Amino acid sequence: QVQLVESGGGLVQAGGSLRLSCAASGRTFSNYAMGWFRQAPGKEREFLAAISRNSGTTYYADSVKGRFTISRDNAKNLAYLQMNSLKPEDTAVYYCAANFLVVVTTTRDYDYWGQGTQVTVSS
Repeated sequence: QVQLVESGGGLVQAGGSLRLSCAASGRTFSNYAMGWFRQAPGKEREFLAAISRNSGTTYYADSVKGRFTISRDNAKNLAYLQMNSLKPEDTAVYYCAANFLVVVTTTRDYDYWGQGTQVTVSS
């Protein structure tokens, strides 16, 4: 199995930036595509970004394209989500996820999930 732990969330003013990190352990990190999702209270989990095993392919939701950047460092077993120009509507719990080999953009296709980190953007 793969264990994932998110960190880097917090309170930020609108227009500010945060970088989320996802630390992976348990199996070979480079065998897994990674994704970031978020879920606001009472709402469905939303896809944000995904990256392939060796960073050759990335996908972004239209809502964050141009503001958020996904990256990974396989030597450190870390995935990142750099978030710029944050808006109050970005407030949510942010989750990282791992899927074996194949990069995908749907919640149901990911094998492993972290427990989430809260991001709150004040207006």
